[in-house]
Amino acid sequence: MDTDIVLRLSTLLEYDFFRVYSQHLILYAPQANAHYNNIANKKSSLPYYRKNIYTKEMVDFVLEQVENGIKTKSQIIEEYRIPKTTLYKWISKYNHLKKEE
Repeated sequence: MDTDIVLRLSTLLEYDFFRVYSQHLILYAPQANAHYNNIANKKSSLPYYRKNIYTKEMVDFVLEQVENGIKTKSQIIEEYRIPKTTLYKWISKYNHLKKEE
């Protein structure tokens, strides 16, 4: 489908179809190039900012699958290539927030 048509539909329906697609790409994208870390670790005069690639919607989706028993933690880690430490941080952070509510 042409992006111009998708843009028009998004505007008409007031729904961001591009966000759905970009989140899909983030979840299913292959691992970064092995040489990327070497390039990123080189000293630069510019500041380095680590960008959070996971949106709140993506985190909620993954945690909902774990909570409802749809997927196990290991399935999530393998299928979506989310680092184990990241998944466990999400679980502890958002379970803590649920207890406060």
